Amino acid sequence: MISFSRRALFIVTASLGVGLAVRPAAAEGAATASVRKANQTLRELLRKKAAPGSAEEKALTKEVTAKLSTFLDVDELGRRALKDHWSKLTDAQKKEFSGLLRELVEANYVKALRSQLEYEVAYVGESPKDSGVSVATEVRSTKSGRKQTMSIDYVLHENASAWRVFDLVTDGVGLVENYRSQFNKVIGKEGVAGLLERMRKKKVQSTAS
Repeated sequence: MISFSRRALFIVTASLGVGLAVRPAAAEGAATASVRKANQTLRELLRKKAAPGSAEEKALTKEVTAKLSTFLDVDELGRRALKDHWSKLTDAQKKEFSGLLRELVEANYVKALRSQLEYEVAYVGESPKDSGVSVATEVRSTKSGRKQTMSIDYVLHENASAWRVFDLVTDGVGLVENYRSQFNKVIGKEGVAGLLERMRKKKVQSTAS
């Protein structure tokens, strides 16, 4: 089953900067600056209020997902998650898979916005990783009176002169790794056609909820 858990939703929400405060790093590279700028834009959007189901909410959701799509490279995430199978897909399957994954990730992100935790994001630094750059952060929150700290690393590559995130690693576990494990299990049992069918059903469920 293709699972987009609450933990995965929080990974996406926290990683894309819905924090209360962002503390500057001692030395900030271009990738960190890109992450910070996206965070600031998203925070400004999320401060806006809109009644559920209203035209204003739909417009806000569209604006948030548009910003998200320019920052989060879901196509690259999907290709890496399907590392062992991507070359075997037809062009039509690749197109459908990428479209479905993008819609699912964006829909889950929007849902996560409605159940935010209050937290702070601290930028720790950046380092080379996977032909790109990893920007390390710490998310500090309070839940039920208890303080919690979660490490979240953005893994970015430079695409068309812009830094875009293709993986989010939370406490050592990344979205690419998580999705690859799920996709491999489904494809092993049901093939690519089975994976696409599960994703279509998940999209319908996401739209209905």
